[in-house]
Amino acid sequence: MENSEGVKIESTVVTEEPLISALDIALFVVIITVAYFWYFKRDKQSSSSEKKPYTIQPSSLSSIEQTSNSSFIKKLKSTGRSLVVFYGSQTGTAEEFAGRIAKEGARYKMKGMVADPEECDMADLVEMKEIQKSLAIFCIATYGEGDPTDNAMDFYEWLQNGDADLEGLNYAVFGLGNKTYEHYNEIAIYIDQRLEELGATRVHEIGLGDDDANIEDDFVSWKEKLWESVCSHYGIEETGEESNIRQYKLVDCSEVLPERIFSGEISRLKSYENQRFPFDVKNPYLSKIAVNRELHKSGDRSCMHIEFDIDGSKMRYDTGDHVAVYPKNSSELVDKIGELLNADLDAVFSLLNTDEESSKKHPFPCPCTYRTALTYYLDITSNPRTHIMKELIEYASDPKDQEKLKLMASSTPEGKKEFHEWILRDNRNIVHILEDLPSVKPDLDHLCELLPRLQCRYYSISSSPKVYPKSIHITAVLVNYTTSTNRVNKGVATNLLAQLIPTNDELPQPTIPIYIRRSQFRLPPKSQTPIIMIGPGTGLAPFRGFIQERDYARKEGREIGEMVLYFGCRKKDEDFIYENELQEYVANGTLTKLHLAFSRNQPEKKYVTHLLEQNADELWNIIGEKSGHLYVCGDARSMAKDVHSIIVKVVMEKGQMTNSQALNYVKKMEQQKRYSADVWS
Repeated sequence: MENSEGVKIESTVVTEEPLISALDIALFVVIITVAYFWYFKRDKQSSSSEKKPYTIQPSSLSSIEQTSNSSFIKKLKSTGRSLVVFYGSQTGTAEEFAGRIAKEGARYKMKGMVADPEECDMADLVEMKEIQKSLAIFCIATYGEGDPTDNAMDFYEWLQNGDADLEGLNYAVFGLGNKTYEHYNEIAIYIDQRLEELGATRVHEIGLGDDDANIEDDFVSWKEKLWESVCSHYGIEETGEESNIRQYKLVDCSEVLPERIFSGEISRLKSYENQRFPFDVKNPYLSKIAVNRELHKSGDRSCMHIEFDIDGSKMRYDTGDHVAVYPKNSSELVDKIGELLNADLDAVFSLLNTDEESSKKHPFPCPCTYRTALTYYLDITSNPRTHIMKELIEYASDPKDQEKLKLMASSTPEGKKEFHEWILRDNRNIVHILEDLPSVKPDLDHLCELLPRLQCRYYSISSSPKVYPKSIHITAVLVNYTTSTNRVNKGVATNLLAQLIPTNDELPQPTIPIYIRRSQFRLPPKSQTPIIMIGPGTGLAPFRGFIQERDYARKEGREIGEMVLYFGCRKKDEDFIYENELQEYVANGTLTKLHLAFSRNQPEKKYVTHLLEQNADELWNIIGEKSGHLYVCGDARSMAKDVHSIIVKVVMEKGQMTNSQALNYVKKMEQQKRYSADVWS
């Protein structure tokens, strides 16, 4: 338009020149040329997109898509749905449970959808009352020290800080937690209570799933009673229709160009070839393995010291943080699935959500080959849940196999017992199930839909960025054990790491995707504050970083407080990891005291907890009289609980308090971050 207007202006001003001047002709040629290229470039792009119907993007949404899709209310209304199931998930289990609930809603005349609170405007909950017989269900996990999952953080803060009127909102909550942790299901309990405070109506009592026991059993039992409450609340009846409906449809992608096929990337296509900062859970950094050495001196077990090279990545970490490692399944297990199902693992496919309104278009990055999906995206080594047993029934040609699956999929006492013994106790994974029930031959694309996503593994960082700014260290025990069916089960991540041995400089170094997860496990702000560290086995990992950081400060001439370490292992000559380092820190004065417990070096087993009981005066001197900090890292199920009990007992006796006062004292220490735990079960 501007050029056309320019021509008009020129022709009216220069009236004495010929009708068509040389300048007019030149401008006209330019306009025609630009128009020609613009038109044919657009046409070419349009044709190109038509020729690539299966150029499928990863499941994550762009910021524009997230903005346009943030109103879950609009989706519910436009698609005639009345049920929305939100999930707060760190490892994928809560998301899986949410999907199962939404799927079953059809049996109760409640068309449902699954929603990620991070991608929704949760303030729209106030509008749920506008939808007849509507219901919001929350499947919420708690992790860490009573923290919400990353994707539920904004919703949690909105509930804390807001004062919305949620009258007319009908809801139910299922929590995912672990009883070995102190803050068991804390986030789910808070959300359940807070929704009621804001005026919402609880349709069914909160369910609390315990991952330390059988969270699948907890969920199924709660879910059955949930639907009973829903039927009673809304005056509806179960339709009796089966809910085994495919959520994703198979798309043949054999014609897709090779450069458009995912080969193991987490989200962005070719992200490992073209690395872009910042690096996070959806965009990990492909790190070289700089060091991989054995820490155990002898014995049949293995503990690895591994160093990830982050030089040039712009990644930064703090002492006490965790590093996430993205593993891959062994080719042996992947090939076995292809063999058992007589499938072409190199066929290129995609799974496309049958719900066009869902923000999650694919269960994992698509298109890809079945080999890629089974290697990088799907969990094939964990114990399958009961809903997978149910879905496999239709693929069993042998009546005996069919009856066994039906029993394990049921919620009867006999069914629960069979599932517990045959799946959980005997530690069977999907490969073992297909081997032991030979008539079960599921379609491979359906199996890929059913299996959960392969999750990254988290390790406490065992180095200080002050000393090692260009590398991240971890300390990992190789997981390798024989089951009751005489099968050898191997840890997915540690067995992969064991194979990644650096070579000489002339050859490419082995790599693995990683990212840093921030932690609240931190040294005191002041280097003079005394600390006690309790970390048997690989629980020593973060304390190695703590000691390095204090040693760095000491060498800079700064005053450092007392550092007392309690470490334990089986035998001094076998698995005393980092022995020389620790002895050197004792010698130079950085480590004030090193208390050691070797459980099998004498007839009676000796643990760090025994040493703690013997050193009550030292404990109270630091945590009571000097207001020092206490840290625990390691096993949550027994060690951390025992340590907590001992600390309470010491506070009672040395602080001359009652049991109630001592519990409150320890609780206050936790609130002030003077008592911190980094534990696992």
